[in-house]
Amino acid sequence: MVDKYVPQEIEKKWQKKWLEDKAFATKQDPDKKKYYVLEMFPYPSGNLHMGHVRNYSIGDVVARFKKMQGFNVIHPMGYDAFGMPAENAAIKHGIAPAKWTYSNIENMTRQQRELGLSYDWDREVLTCREDYYKHTQKLFEIFYKRGLAYKKEAKVNWCDTCHTVLANEQVEEGRCWRCKNPVVKKNLSQWFFKITAYADRLLKDLNKLEGWPERVKTMQKNWIGRSTGTQFSFAVEGMEDRIEVYTTRVDTVYGVTYVVLAPEHPLVSKLIAGNPEEEKIRAFIDKVKNESDIDRTAEGAEKLGMFTGSYAINPMNGERVPIWIANYVLYEYGTGAVMAMPEGDERDWEFAKKYNLPVKITIQNPEGSLKLEDMENAYTEEGVLVNSGEFNGLSGNEAREAITRKMEKMGIGEEKVNYRLRDWLISRQRYWGCPIPIINCPDCGPVLVPESDLPVRLPEDVDFVAGAMSPLQTSDGFVHCKCPHCGKDALRETDTMDTFIDSSWYFLRYCDPHNADEPFNREKADYWMPVDQYIGGIEHAILHLLYSRFFVKVLHDEGLVSADEPFTNLLCQGMVLKDGGKMSKSVGNVVSPEEIVNKYGADTARLFILFAAPPERDLNWSDQGVEGSYRFLKRVWAITEKYLEFKGADGDSLTADETALRRRLHQTIAKVTDDLDGKFNFNTAISSIMELVNAMYLFIESHGEINTALKHELLRSLLILLAPFVPHITEELWQKLDEPEASVHEAEWVKADPAALVVDEVELGVQVNGRVRAVVSVPVSMDREAIAEKAKALPEIKKFTEGKKIVKVIVVPKRIVNIVVK
Repeated sequence: MVDKYVPQEIEKKWQKKWLEDKAFATKQDPDKKKYYVLEMFPYPSGNLHMGHVRNYSIGDVVARFKKMQGFNVIHPMGYDAFGMPAENAAIKHGIAPAKWTYSNIENMTRQQRELGLSYDWDREVLTCREDYYKHTQKLFEIFYKRGLAYKKEAKVNWCDTCHTVLANEQVEEGRCWRCKNPVVKKNLSQWFFKITAYADRLLKDLNKLEGWPERVKTMQKNWIGRSTGTQFSFAVEGMEDRIEVYTTRVDTVYGVTYVVLAPEHPLVSKLIAGNPEEEKIRAFIDKVKNESDIDRTAEGAEKLGMFTGSYAINPMNGERVPIWIANYVLYEYGTGAVMAMPEGDERDWEFAKKYNLPVKITIQNPEGSLKLEDMENAYTEEGVLVNSGEFNGLSGNEAREAITRKMEKMGIGEEKVNYRLRDWLISRQRYWGCPIPIINCPDCGPVLVPESDLPVRLPEDVDFVAGAMSPLQTSDGFVHCKCPHCGKDALRETDTMDTFIDSSWYFLRYCDPHNADEPFNREKADYWMPVDQYIGGIEHAILHLLYSRFFVKVLHDEGLVSADEPFTNLLCQGMVLKDGGKMSKSVGNVVSPEEIVNKYGADTARLFILFAAPPERDLNWSDQGVEGSYRFLKRVWAITEKYLEFKGADGDSLTADETALRRRLHQTIAKVTDDLDGKFNFNTAISSIMELVNAMYLFIESHGEINTALKHELLRSLLILLAPFVPHITEELWQKLDEPEASVHEAEWVKADPAALVVDEVELGVQVNGRVRAVVSVPVSMDREAIAEKAKALPEIKKFTEGKKIVKVIVVPKRIVNIVVK
């Protein structure tokens, strides 16, 4: 046992013992209630940053607390180990992606262990290992057999820097989410997962997620973007073709003054043929189609367009309206065409004003005061129909119903549900990813690799050329194979899967990480799943969290797991900032976790990061705050040793001061328990423990002895309360106590004694003419008259009342006594 608080020695000692003893290994136990705590696993970039430390510290507190409460806790860790940076390292430094990745994993694992995290390392999952991606390929085959995986030619988001395709969700403000370089559009044959087949369930089941932040659920709801509207068609003048449009405001159809197509719409070429401006229009199309969808539809973005020279016929009134193409209409959304009603749509209004297109009023406001000459922008509210033929006078809802029914009778339209969500593009033209288990046969077409032949292994004889070709195409041994059906020469699929597939089921693999035959055993998955508490950044609200929900629903439908949602509760922690900004090497404000651990110890790093701010808020780094946390731990060490040496007094009864100290202890127990039990108020929990330590110091400074039983209760409880936050120092100090449990982390969580919380006496300030002159202790049951008499009898008060007339005595129970004199 160490006699002085030297965190570096203490922490290494206990980390080694915990690892050797497998102190946090977990097994199924039908007699105990399970609790699954999970932080989002990291990409092995090489070093942990303070965001990691915060994420993992939060999870570790929850895991340790729940274990001490008696739960069978599973708390695993692994690495999201496939991805582009490893391949870039191969190109730049000539190092194999596997070697780069495993080297980084080794370093980051060392750093995680130095934080004293209570992981069951026997459950470690690496998505780049064959024993994992073999099962990722099996899951792909399940999706394929269920009709949820398919390949099609599509215009895709292409990053020319990463040489790969990006899903819509991975394009941020027109740039690649990883390298931040501009994204362009490109036509490629790509693999998709049909997430749209689950759109309604993904939307509806958000109501089940009561433990999720509302803003995350709102983000997913908006991304799915379900709407009910009408799909109908315009005839094209002089052609047999028709233009399909989808609208949620069919009540405005009589106000249509032009139709807009996406520049990529297949009908555009026919419409502009022979137009004197055809060359200019084609140049405009080429320019627009390479712009990102986000840039084209961003609020405030300039609306640009060109007239095709062709006209459409409004089916409701027979009016001839011009057909335009414009950058704000996307071919992949809806039908790729919109009816433009400038009066009721802000984008259409801006476009019409820019190009001097007509505006018609067909929706009148309830006051009947809407006039075109007075309008400065679109009127987007509900109203009453005017200038709309037989539908005049109807409200918006009535008109939408009636017009849709008429279109159905005319055979030109119908009510339809539409979604913003698009199918998940999973193809990546990269090497360092899970190979797609498909063989392309000239006769049989796409054929699944037989399950007995899995995994399809990544070859090592590849060239990492910085070009558009997947490195897998450079391996003849990989590419050339036989068709499993007919035995003829065939070609293996050379795309790898989006890494978000790897992270969409890893939490299930943790339940059964060594299963060689199947992704996971259902009995084990049903015992542990769903994850009770998931912890990670808000930036994953749409990508990872939506994909994971989709995956679990598919696997539930396949009968592989009972859960149909992966995460019961979700905590999105804030960022760690320095000098008011996000930590960044380019800004030069990065604080290294290793630097803090080496100087102050892991317990100090953990304590500061948990105490400095509520977990869901951004945290501003403070060197002074770190110093303060370190000083507090030294006070804890010192007070423990002082109390161990403090003279004990036998007896069952407590003095008034001892009773007050015990009350403070149990108030702290109640507060910390309440703050940790699902609320994550770590900062206020730690603050209350600090107040307890202060109270323990004050007692020892003014007393020569303490009740022996109370001394033991104080020390034991203090270390248990602190253990989830600072596991090393509490483990070391625990050894100084004579406790039956070998480890503080095996001790049962302390419970507040209701009797100890009862206050027998309260202190009241006593005022004379509004100024506090004394303090009096009175029983809580004492009536006002008795309190008044006791206050008047105080020697300190008599000095100010003698020789004067007491006019009245005002008693505010449990607060104050005010004596008014003349």
